[in-house]
Amino acid sequence: QLQLVESGGGLVQPGGSLRLSCIASGFRLNYYAIGWFRQAPGKEREGVSCISHSGSSTNYADSVKGRFTVSRDNAQNTVYLQMNNLKPEDTAVYYCAAGPIYYGDTFATRYEYDYWGQGTQVTVSS
Repeated sequence: QLQLVESGGGLVQPGGSLRLSCIASGFRLNYYAIGWFRQAPGKEREGVSCISHSGSSTNYADSVKGRFTVSRDNAQNTVYLQMNNLKPEDTAVYYCAAGPIYYGDTFATRYEYDYWGQGTQVTVSS
């Protein structure tokens, strides 16, 4: 079965950190660019970050620049999103998505991905 599975979400206090993982099964991630998206209740889906096939290029939404870092380990078929200095407004369900095209600085408005994960909840609250 071809799928992406996110993990690593949870409840964290403001200023805390979490690392999300996105693991592929049934296909090799090195053929795909990866996007991270999030959706909070009552809000539209928002692009958070993306990373190219090799990991040499990355992009971030302005709201997370300097706090979030995306990386990948193609040997482990895994992509990571390290989230530091978390804020209450980061609370959302986070999704990873895999697609053949790296969209670069237009990633936040492009949703043409082949595979989507089921999402992992991140809650930032004191």
